[in-house]
Amino acid sequence: MLPTKIFPLLAGIASAINIKVSNQGGNATSPLMYGIMFEDINHSGDGGIYAELIQNRAFQGSTEFPSTLNPWSPVGNTQLTLQNTSVPLSSALPISVNAVAASGTQGGLQNPGWWGFSVKSQTYKGSFWALGDYSGIFTLSLKSAVTSDVWDSVQIHSKSKPGQWVQHAFTLHPKAAPNTNNTFVLEFEGGKGSLNLNLISLFPPTYNNRPNGLRPDLMAGLKGLNPSFLRMPGGNNLEGDSYGYRWRWDRTIGPLTQRPGRPGTWGYPNTDGLGLIEYLQWCDDLAIEPILAIWSGVYLGGDAIPQADLGPYVEEAMNELEFIMGSTNTKYGALRASLGYPNPWMINYVEVGNEDNLADYTGYGSYRFRMFHDAIRAAYPNISIISSTGDYSAVAANSSTDYHNYERPNIFASQFHLFDHADRTHPILLGEYAAVQFNAPQADQGVDWSGAEKFMPFPNWVGAVGETIYTLGAERNGDIVIGCSYAPGFQNLNSYQWTPDLVSFNADPDQDVFSTSYYAIQLLSSHRYTHIAPMTADTAFGPAFFVAGYDEGTQDYTFKATVYNTTAPVPFDISFAGLNSSHSTATLTVLNAPDGLSSNTPGGSNVVRRETYRLTANGGVFSFSLNQYDIAVLTTKYSS
Repeated sequence: MLPTKIFPLLAGIASAINIKVSNQGGNATSPLMYGIMFEDINHSGDGGIYAELIQNRAFQGSTEFPSTLNPWSPVGNTQLTLQNTSVPLSSALPISVNAVAASGTQGGLQNPGWWGFSVKSQTYKGSFWALGDYSGIFTLSLKSAVTSDVWDSVQIHSKSKPGQWVQHAFTLHPKAAPNTNNTFVLEFEGGKGSLNLNLISLFPPTYNNRPNGLRPDLMAGLKGLNPSFLRMPGGNNLEGDSYGYRWRWDRTIGPLTQRPGRPGTWGYPNTDGLGLIEYLQWCDDLAIEPILAIWSGVYLGGDAIPQADLGPYVEEAMNELEFIMGSTNTKYGALRASLGYPNPWMINYVEVGNEDNLADYTGYGSYRFRMFHDAIRAAYPNISIISSTGDYSAVAANSSTDYHNYERPNIFASQFHLFDHADRTHPILLGEYAAVQFNAPQADQGVDWSGAEKFMPFPNWVGAVGETIYTLGAERNGDIVIGCSYAPGFQNLNSYQWTPDLVSFNADPDQDVFSTSYYAIQLLSSHRYTHIAPMTADTAFGPAFFVAGYDEGTQDYTFKATVYNTTAPVPFDISFAGLNSSHSTATLTVLNAPDGLSSNTPGGSNVVRRETYRLTANGGVFSFSLNQYDIAVLTTKYSS
């Protein structure tokens, strides 16, 4: 699967490209062609799609990221101290904050959220755990961090029981704040007893109103892509960067008090409030297929579990699958039911590891992939098992592989034929792809990767067009390509490690930025078909690239095209089998932008322009032209 030669700048096509499309024959296509890849990078989980508003809510810590009070600060002269109490909240959350204020004063602590709070006129639900003999009033508030404005405040009586942790719940109904420069405040009366606090939590309304749920604006953005799968828990964050800190499914389930969290691999800790159950509910809420990644026995730094010691980790993966799919008569199916989920989920795709080709990861091809593969295949013969190398160095009968591709737009534009001659016995998941660098080097852009040429800060339009050529090539090979997902999916503009990203956001859901690549994927993903339509054309691909399909259920024809590297419009004359009437009509949707370097950026308007046209066939032929960097979809029906 090597890139083909990059074509030179072309001067356009003087005469029309004549294309004849049939609705007979053609390979069946994958129903999962466009999906989502997620890992907690760029604070896209904690501080992102996971809707928890309190940062460092439970003082979780590790050797890599010790417990800290940051970003909590005291109210007034309150003294705050982290403690390991003799009675911990749980073995998972042993550290709490001790809060002391002098008698006759108001004590407390406050939290700025994840770089601010978006305070809307809606209901916020919160809770916290308290230990001690405190016998006073708690006051919970959302306030401005710069003015005296209080958006809402509520008082509740302590329910303390000496020597026991007690949970306190509260609800806030604030008026809307003009900006996100706000703070959450928990206050108490000084001198009324000892007080330790832990797991201080606040949630806004979540997507589909799920407890411990996800941010509605970001979920709605994903739904707008019409995705078919979620690859999760995704990427390097699955692997862990040192012993003991890999993603472990059994430490991400159950009550939040039982989730210890861990160091992520992108420079910050993960609470694991967004855990296995939440991922599966994410799939339920978007009606998409989970592609489950399991740990493959190697850490991100390359330390691999020897073959003789790998068995327990294979068993752990099997326990995870039983937890997800097992009946309540099984050990782990019963555990799932005990957590409130008696009905199983279905897993049809499992990926073993992540990018095991990128380092000398001992034994992936020789024993690690096969040990996981063979155990899963024996218990679940219908699961599609995917290797993570992107090549055929680790395969088994009927296995698939996950190919990742980060390139310049020109390279993507040269890869339209990349999958034409792929091995048809091993399907391919394009689990990560993105145009990450400019075609020509640019100064002072993006993230500095240790002296390497910098990545672009936000996706641009020429990148979206290059990616479209690549994914159209995947579509026309939909018999072998399982699907494709842009990565990374999210970027918290306040703290990020990778650019470019599909969707950028901050604390204010009204300021989400959907990239140029987002709109290109949205158009392509919203027009699916069941079969690749055989077609003939009187010219070679380039500067125009296109694919056609038909849907046996809807009786739709779909023609997708884009134009790259041309100085003149490219005319098309297209006829479809069965549409001979001069009264046949079609809908043509075209995306473009002011120029190839146009990007959607924070505070700016959407640069992607969308135009829709109604076409009428002339002698059974639809005629139209596309300009440089147009992305277009034409649809019509067999029976037109």
